[in-house]
Parts: sequence; structure tokens; C-alpha cells
Amino acid sequence: MTVRIVTDSSCDLPQAMADAVGIRIVPLSVRFGDTEYIDRTTITATEFWSKCAASATLPETAAPSQGSFEETYRSLAAEGATAIVVVALSSDLSATMQSAVLAARAVAPEIDVRIVDSRNASMGLGLTVLACAELAKTGASADEVVARAQSVIPRMRLYAALDTLDNLKKGGRIGGAKAMLATVMSIKPLISITNGLVEEAGKQRTRSKALAHLVDILRNQQVPIERLAILNAQCADIDSFIAMVKEVYTGEIIVGDIGAVIGTHAGQGTIGIVFLLSA
Repeated sequence: MTVRIVTDSSCDLPQAMADAVGIRIVPLSVRFGDTEYIDRTTITATEFWSKCAASATLPETAAPSQGSFEETYRSLAAEGATAIVVVALSSDLSATMQSAVLAARAVAPEIDVRIVDSRNASMGLGLTVLACAELAKTGASADEVVARAQSVIPRMRLYAALDTLDNLKKGGRIGGAKAMLATVMSIKPLISITNGLVEEAGKQRTRSKALAHLVDILRNQQVPIERLAILNAQCADIDSFIAMVKEVYTGEIIVGDIGAVIGTHAGQGTIGIVFLLSA
């Protein structure tokens, strides 16, 4: 059996890492005014942030079409896939999973496609997908890969320090963080993704305190950390933050750029940590 893994471009996985384990990434799109770009295809993360700096309004994102997923499923089947496991951006944050499900129904007579809601985003999704792809590479069955995803999802944690909540507010993805809006001008907000939604995770008066708080979250974990990633949106202080993390975590650190999809809602200057707790 050959099981292939599919996800969407909100995963923020470095492309080389995805390619190494055969992950197929279906892109979302981002629109500036009347011009639409395909994430990772017709716009890079660097180009996205340049356009954001030059735009007076926030860009908008759109989920992939059902057809995009169908095309991906058929392509993988043609390459020899006997089953496909899709791990998607939280269904509470996007219609991406709905498109994946509709596409799976359309190809159901021909291809075995399983859909998993990651209940996460960015590298919270990315690390889940990575765990599934690594297992699939060993020849595991679709049932085993889905079971791995279901094991990983409740153990995945994502926390991020934002420079502003404006993007999340305007994009309608703020979730339980609404309580922070009254003081947004005087704080550096921290968020988490909890049960598939964006939630408040704290308030700090300065960026340095916000980043130190992220490191404290790692330091105070009572369960060993199995895997860790750092994500950032064009942050000049990313290297110093990585050095701070290395003081409390000695394992491998995956560093990813926040791309157009998550960047639209999180905003430039966001730094986050994503980690998988041991079972």
C-alpha cells in the first residue's frame, strides 16, 4: 500500500521539508484588491510581505476550490497512491476542509481519501502533517496514518506573540481574543490555537516581555517536548529569539516563515512556537 499525504498551504512547512517526505500542498489564494495570487505558486512569502507594506488595505484569503483538491487526488492516484490522507487547516478557521471533503466524495468510487481536521494552523498543522508523512513513508496503512494524526492533534500546541490584533480583528478570526481589543494599543497580544480556534493567551507590555513569555511557556511544560518549530513573519529579531529558545530546548528546531495565508490574519512581526508533547 502506498499512502500519500495532502495538506494546504496554511501549513507553513518549508517546501524542501514537504518535498522530502512527499507531502502534496494544495494552495489557498490571496487577493490584493482585484488581483489574486496563488499561495506558494504565483506569490512567495517575501513578495507577500512586500505587497502588504505597499497596500493600504489588508489582503483577503480564499480556500482552495473543490476542483483543486480533486486534481491533486487524481494526480497522486496516477502516481500510484492506493490511499490518500488529507490533513487540513482547522475547519473553524477556513472552508478549506469543506473543499477537501467535497472533492473526496467526488473521487470516492476510484480513490480512498480520508480527511482529518487538524484543529490547528500554520506549523501546528505542519508538524501534524509531517508526523503523518513520516509514518506513511514506512509503508503504513491509511488507518494507521489517520490514527497517528488523531494521536498527535490533541498534543500539539501553538502560541504566538503578535505586534497587533488589527489583522485578526479585520479578518474575523479573532475568536476568544475579543476581550483584548480594548487595550490593544498598549499591549503586545499573545494568542494560542485551542480546539481549532484563536484564543487569548496573555498580554505583555513590550515585545521583549512577550517573547520571554513564549520561552517561559516552553520552560514550564510538565511533559517532555517531542518536536518543536518556530515560525516568524519577517522578524528582525528571529535569530535572538531562536537563541533564547535554545537555552531551554536542546532538540532540533524547525524554523518556518509565516506565509501569505496565516500572515494575512496574524500580521507582520508575529513570532510563534509550535510543539508536540510526548504521548
